Amino acid sequence: MRFEGAVIKEQGVSFAVVVVKPHVVNVPSEARKTIAGFMPVFPGMPVVLMAQDARGTPTYFGRPDIAKFLANVPVASIPWREYTVN
Repeated sequence: MRFEGAVIKEQGVSFAVVVVKPHVVNVPSEARKTIAGFMPVFPGMPVVLMAQDARGTPTYFGRPDIAKFLANVPVASIPWREYTVN
């Protein structure tokens, strides 16, 4: 599986952000299931999901404090990379 994501360390907290389709963040049960699926890829880190609408506006789902922080961070400044997981 290949996906876009980032690991960020801010104020002593490391967390992962994973790019998903908008329908994932719009359905809380689906979002929680998706976060659980990514947790083994980022052990010990909170995982937050990010989806963009047609205009490129991001929506975050995950730990509220991290999602609120990310809402104020320009998407282009996040250190995105492609991950490959077997």
